[in-house]
Amino acid sequence: MKRITETKEAAQQPVADGKEGGVSGQIALPFAHRPRFGRSDFVAAPSNAAARGWVLDAEAMWCWPEGRMALWGESGTGKTHLLSVWAARHGAPVIEGRRLNEQDVADLFHEGGFRALALDNADQVREEADLLHLINLVRERRMALLMAGRASPARWRVSLPDLASRLRATASVPIGQAEEELLRRLFLRLLAERQMVVAQPVTEWLLRRLPRNAGAIRDMAARLDQAALASGEKVTRALAAGVLESLLEDDAAAP
Repeated sequence: MKRITETKEAAQQPVADGKEGGVSGQIALPFAHRPRFGRSDFVAAPSNAAARGWVLDAEAMWCWPEGRMALWGESGTGKTHLLSVWAARHGAPVIEGRRLNEQDVADLFHEGGFRALALDNADQVREEADLLHLINLVRERRMALLMAGRASPARWRVSLPDLASRLRATASVPIGQAEEELLRRLFLRLLAERQMVVAQPVTEWLLRRLPRNAGAIRDMAARLDQAALASGEKVTRALAAGVLESLLEDDAAAP
């Protein structure tokens, strides 16, 4: 159940033009992008300093009350990345909260062989009883549990009194809004991760106009990649302007 990450390999497939040995052009094959969640890929900044201290310090997890810690913050702030770095360091399985169920938990603990566990999107678990069961098992076995969600656990909407009590007793640390320098470094890293070559004037032009949050930066990198693949051309300012317009229109239409 450990999360495995892959990198996208760019490739182009020649298309024969009907002549022997002739090639009329090339088409880009779209490969599914997989973000890199290595320690060296995490962009450190003041906004995530507290979270890094509680999660990446080798001794910090033994100071977590009840052996639990929750990372929380808006989408794109690096919660999943930091959780994945911690999981890799401690050999912890990573469970996706939206797919958590009691049978998988039972199978996981039956396999054993680990002393820590990570739960991503913990605030999106479908069945409250499954989350309560997981927390209780981890507590009984004196394991460490790192969770990630968009809000502090004390603010998650739950109806089970026992679960609400466990969540209130869970220590949590926020990851704040990204600073300007972090947004810049994140955008450049995402472009490099997707093996995209974008001229500096174009990236600077975009960075001055994009919404000031990491989610929009990630969305822009993905849309640029898709647009470049679809057009078969490099990222020009004209192409970037069209993608940006589409992103801003979708943001304005979102509820």
